[in-house]
Amino acid sequence: MKKKIFTAICFMALLLSGCMGASESYFEKADMGTEKEEALTEAASEESCETESFEECYVYVCGAVKNPGVYQLFSKSRVYEAVLAAGGLLENACEDSINQAEEVSDGQMIRILTKEEAKEAPMQKEGAAASGASDGKINLNTADAGALMTLPGIGESKARSILSYREENGGFSSVEEIMNITGIKEGVYSKIKEYITVN
Repeated sequence: MKKKIFTAICFMALLLSGCMGASESYFEKADMGTEKEEALTEAASEESCETESFEECYVYVCGAVKNPGVYQLFSKSRVYEAVLAAGGLLENACEDSINQAEEVSDGQMIRILTKEEAKEAPMQKEGAAASGASDGKINLNTADAGALMTLPGIGESKARSILSYREENGGFSSVEEIMNITGIKEGVYSKIKEYITVN
């Protein structure tokens, strides 16, 4: 009788230890599954961020910089970063000739004036009146490419597009109409709307 009781107790002990082991194994697997899920979520998030950061734009940096040329930057970059990409300013550069904190836009021409050119700038503005400026603003219906390229965010390609649109449509009826041009949407328009006019 005692043998039977002892055998039954041993059997129950083995059974309980087996259940506990299986339970621990289950929770370990469950924990591993959660960790794996979190790792996959984190990897997907990092991949999404990397994709966003790889948006690119091209700008033309010229004037008083060491290495003028076309440079590839990340979107949302600032003018000063474009200047650094071009090797930095020359000794005779006028740092105040452009807003270096401004965001760059695709196709933009960034021209750094020399100190001498900056002194002559008021004279250039007077001359711009004959090439499309009205009350200090650029007239979209009469400005030439050079005058249009003085607008923030308007490079050579966008200036040509403005001239082509003007020829094809008989001019602009409002300043907002400039957003019909490829590459000029709300972002660029908000930068230039104070500097343009039509008549």
